[in-house]
Amino acid sequence: MSWGTDQPGYPPEQPQGYGYGYGYGSGRQQQPYGQPQYGGQPYPQQYDGHDQRGYAPEYAPQYTAHPVPEQLSGDTAQLPPVEPEFSATTEATTEAGAELRGREPEPEPAQAQAPDAPPKPAARDRYFDTLRAVALVRVVTYHTFGWAWAGMVFPSMGIMFALAGTLMAKSLERPALKVIRSRIRRLLPPFWFWGFFVVTAMLIHDWMPGWQIVYWIVPLGDPPGNAWGEQAWEILWYLRTYLWFVLLSPLLLRVFRPAPVAVLVLSLAPILVVHFLWEPPDDRFGSALTDLATFLFCWILGFAHRDGVLQRLKPFAVVVLSLAAIGYAGWYAFTHQAETGSYDLDDIPLAQAFWSAGFVTLLMYAKAHFRIDFAGLARFKRLDRIVTIFNARAVTLYLWHEIALILAVPLIDQFWNVPAFETYLPLESQWFMFGIGWILIAVFILLCGWVEDVAAKKKPRLLP
Repeated sequence: MSWGTDQPGYPPEQPQGYGYGYGYGSGRQQQPYGQPQYGGQPYPQQYDGHDQRGYAPEYAPQYTAHPVPEQLSGDTAQLPPVEPEFSATTEATTEAGAELRGREPEPEPAQAQAPDAPPKPAARDRYFDTLRAVALVRVVTYHTFGWAWAGMVFPSMGIMFALAGTLMAKSLERPALKVIRSRIRRLLPPFWFWGFFVVTAMLIHDWMPGWQIVYWIVPLGDPPGNAWGEQAWEILWYLRTYLWFVLLSPLLLRVFRPAPVAVLVLSLAPILVVHFLWEPPDDRFGSALTDLATFLFCWILGFAHRDGVLQRLKPFAVVVLSLAAIGYAGWYAFTHQAETGSYDLDDIPLAQAFWSAGFVTLLMYAKAHFRIDFAGLARFKRLDRIVTIFNARAVTLYLWHEIALILAVPLIDQFWNVPAFETYLPLESQWFMFGIGWILIAVFILLCGWVEDVAAKKKPRLLP
């Protein structure tokens, strides 16, 4: 799903039946189930933890005024160093690529541990976990109802790219080639597993691919397909954009670190160039370039969070500039509806870039400035469990959610044949389809989520 229009090998017409929206700037809309047209949008991506460091206290020897049978040693146990971030072996299972986990240091224990005691595992940062989970819910909601304002309430894709950038900056403390190989390994097996079913179904429905089928092996460009399966494969723009960011991250990080604030601000320049000065070609290359320019700021913002740049910025400047970016994006979206037919940010790359930049900056700066961690989420066991599953199965949820929503339509059609269902169930309601869609998503997580474990070289499990 990208802002380009039809590309070579792409279907020239819309699929029939109930459907969901199309990608950025495609100019094509479908009628969702009982709702107005809308544009599609995905989600997949996982993050890395923030950059706080924990220090173990040294305990002074204790003395007593009374004689004791044995001499007390003045040496006391030193706490093992707390691992501030996750290691290569503890990276979490998913990320649209490697979809993204980070870890936080545990609070300092009250008592010293024995020198040979292993360090306790670092606690997860539930603030970022929660953001990712909410982003996934927003993606499914948008693809169900097609609300144009959904991207303004919560710009899921900008948030996902920022979290992924944070994780990537941390991971690149290791050799770049090793990190890139790890990210690709975590991303491609779930993609191949999902793609096998989609490609097979399209072949059965008279699709004849050309050489572009190589993009179903490594999605450096938008994979081709026919109109029948477009509702499923249109979301792959996110995986393609994520993969390019992963490959470019070593270079981007090298450019960012000498002048972080300047590079962060200038990362909005490419979308201005693409929009006002040079129109990319109407093909896979142009679509990929536009998507990269749109979310470059968010990815670099993840670098800034990881490197502690945000903590050094003045709150007044951050808030004013962020609100200015949001204001400009909103003004542009509402005053240029004639060009796209909607104020939906998914159809307006320039507005999407500036709205995401301002909105996500406020979220990331709040994390850095106020040290928000959502640790209290653990008190709500069921909610905490849901957040954990969403983060561990983010790639699976993202890839299969459109298919779940598509299958919900014929399933509900069968309910009309049962008199009790027809009488007592709101079969015509979008909310009912939304609920059925989530049930099917849960089924796909149980049936297909284990592929993420295999990709991460972990023991396959039904649920994390």
